[in-house]
Amino acid sequence: MRKKNDDPVKVDLNNPVFQRHLVSLDKTEASRVLATLKKLLQLTWNQVYQDPGLKWEKITSVPPPPGIESVYSLRITQARRATAYRDGDMLRFLTIEPDHDATYGKK
Repeated sequence: MRKKNDDPVKVDLNNPVFQRHLVSLDKTEASRVLATLKKLLQLTWNQVYQDPGLKWEKITSVPPPPGIESVYSLRITQARRATAYRDGDMLRFLTIEPDHDATYGKK
C-alpha cells in the first residue's frame, strides 16, 4: 500500500496487548493517553514524523513481528512510550510500555 505523508492519520487500538496495557493504567495516565490519541487523529503523517512531543523513532534493537516492516515508538504520555507501526494511513498500536527501556527491548 502506498504511503501518503500528507494524509490524515487513522488509529487502530484493536491489538489485545495494547488494550490490556490501556485498561490497566490509572485514570490520570489513561486520560493522558486519550489526549495523545485525540491529537494523533488531528495530524497528518508528516506532522507525526516532525512533532517534537511525540518523538517518533524507529526501533532497531528488536526485530519486528512477522509481516510488519518496522516498529516505531512514540511518546504516548510524559512517562510512557507506545510501540506501533504504520500500515498505509493506519497507525496500529502494539503496546504501551511502563518505562523507556522496555520500549527498546532493554532490561
